[in-house]
Amino acid sequence: MFMKKHSYFVVSLLIFAAMGLSSCSTTKLLKEGDLRLDKNEIIVTNDKSFQASGLNAYIKQQPNTSYLGFKPMLYVYNWSDGSGKGINKFWEAIGQAPVVYDQSLVEQSKRNITNRLTKLGYFDSKVESELKLKGQNAQVSYYVTLGKRYQIEEIVYVLPKGRKDFAEDFYRDTLNSKLRKGIYLSEQDLSEEIDRSVAVLREKGYFALSRANYSFIADTIGRKGASLEYIITEQDAALNKMKVNEVSISYPENLRISESVLEGVNLITPGDTYKESTVSNTYSRFSALRIFRTVGIDMKQVDDENVDCSINLTKSQLQGFKTNLEFSTNSSGLMGISPQLNFYHKNIFGGGEWLNVGFVGNFQFKPSDNISSNELGTSLSLSLPKFLGLGYKYFKGPTVPRTELNVAFNYQNRPEYTRNIFSTSFGYSGTIRERFYYQFYPLQINYVRLFNMQSDFSAMLDKNPFLKYSYQDHCDVGIGANLFYNSSKDLIPKTDYHSVKLSTDISGNVLSLFKGLMPSNVSGDKLVLGAPFSQYARAELSFAQGLHFGKEDRHSVAYRLLAGIGYAYGNSNTLPYEKQFYCGGASSMRGWQARALGPGADKMDKSFSIPSQTGDIKLEADIEYRFPLFWMLEGVLFLEAGNVWKNGSRIRLNEVAADYGTGIRLNLGFLLIRADWGIRLRDPSLDGNKWLGPFTAIRTGGSSLHIGVGYPF
Repeated sequence: MFMKKHSYFVVSLLIFAAMGLSSCSTTKLLKEGDLRLDKNEIIVTNDKSFQASGLNAYIKQQPNTSYLGFKPMLYVYNWSDGSGKGINKFWEAIGQAPVVYDQSLVEQSKRNITNRLTKLGYFDSKVESELKLKGQNAQVSYYVTLGKRYQIEEIVYVLPKGRKDFAEDFYRDTLNSKLRKGIYLSEQDLSEEIDRSVAVLREKGYFALSRANYSFIADTIGRKGASLEYIITEQDAALNKMKVNEVSISYPENLRISESVLEGVNLITPGDTYKESTVSNTYSRFSALRIFRTVGIDMKQVDDENVDCSINLTKSQLQGFKTNLEFSTNSSGLMGISPQLNFYHKNIFGGGEWLNVGFVGNFQFKPSDNISSNELGTSLSLSLPKFLGLGYKYFKGPTVPRTELNVAFNYQNRPEYTRNIFSTSFGYSGTIRERFYYQFYPLQINYVRLFNMQSDFSAMLDKNPFLKYSYQDHCDVGIGANLFYNSSKDLIPKTDYHSVKLSTDISGNVLSLFKGLMPSNVSGDKLVLGAPFSQYARAELSFAQGLHFGKEDRHSVAYRLLAGIGYAYGNSNTLPYEKQFYCGGASSMRGWQARALGPGADKMDKSFSIPSQTGDIKLEADIEYRFPLFWMLEGVLFLEAGNVWKNGSRIRLNEVAADYGTGIRLNLGFLLIRADWGIRLRDPSLDGNKWLGPFTAIRTGGSSLHIGVGYPF
């Protein structure tokens, strides 16, 4: 019954919102005599099959952004009285001002469309415009009469004589050309053909070749079609294949760097035929070392057959510190602080090795009593600029895989127990085409020991086999991989972006081959170094996207979809605790603190003084509306839904939790600090009515404040 009423409420709210938007005047803030550009349309009069939408980009003045026939951001702007003060300034900041019709831009648009049609091969096209008015709203119609097109009847290639080698390379490449008999002649196709041919031939060694060596003559006189001459001229040895003569690498004297690393990264070798891709890949490989502020590669022609290469490197800042801090609290008084400090050095041994030493803490407590949980960790990682076991010669692309060595120790002191975690891993990482990042670890080891377990907690575990397996000593030996793609390289994206992340772990399969040689405990679990070894598979996949709009694209909507699943088998009955999924915290279901939600509709386990709700399956969806406020401050509104579940339990729709909230962010350009306040909307652990109004949620401890660094997704 409640759900039905709730649905009626949402539908009614949407109807009233739509009525409010549609009834708002879109011209009330226009000056007297001004017109608002409401719509552009392009009508092709003599060819209904022509895709007129392709010409919209050449209209100089576009109307306000429209969604399904509505212009919501224009309506929001008109909620202002035009004074630019108080709340009116806010509506004007997040809205979109009406586009004032400009006749001079219409004339420019007609010329743009005509020029575009000529480039597409429609010669002597005509464009007329008509202005239609409805009150102060203007609609501009562009009537296009397409000009004549000419099909290519023949292509005649004109090459300098005596250039047999060049002619062979050129004619062989014409098989890949889009220029063919029967296609329509267009300036755009000719321009694209020049760029394509120059790129292919420079890759074959023709260093001096450029667009200046290409020209076309089209003869249409007395023809239905066109005869096309494809002409190559010779200037400054442009048709000579050139070789690399001398290669020099220069860098600051105060930079300690191994010559063998520079030689391995460099792909430009004396005596080799010049290749454009070799220069480009060499630039990328030097840049990927991250120890050079600038990388300059100068190729200079020294005679008719040779080019010299000069690689000039300048030093970047090689070492420094990075910090991070997350803080969360809820109305029940539980607080959490997670500081992090990292020291990095990008050239620790003079060979482009990256060293990272990290210190992390996680402290949860209630100021009103003595309940607390402390976690301290330290880590050391070393990244080598090579694929250990293989030389540089096996990698000729724009990047070289790096070898990763990691060691970490984590100490956790909770009211119920104390836990130590030692972990180490060995693997490889790298990037592909600057957007795709990968990590592959053929060896990952975690060794976990528990101490000082409270007798009451231990007795509770004896009654709950599922939890008991989660809280025992164990050894974890397996493989793992992380794959990450991001369409934007910016730390704080300013344009549209999307990202995909996949992480996987498989553990215990190799050890299981030797189970017959291992001792067992009283439960029959096989032991390694006195602890049962874990056997499981785990995967987590997320997709995120950000869409920018509004004035200067300063508004954006970002969303994330996330799914994770783990499965224990063989020597394990459950996933290790540190591999289980959880919800809540600064970047997940912000109406709850970390590990305070789920699994499913379960209530908070009172055996734990600090929340410790986890699961083997996780589903989550998040959406944010991000908007500018003033100075460097941004605001956010967000809505989230998700939960975790135990394997073997059904995933029910009525067990999905939901929250919403608002926040403020300080955007420094290179760093973003945020404070988000999440309020529970639906709590599946409640008896009876699971939906919460804002006042009820806040009064009953159903809200949390989180402080973090960077966007949550």
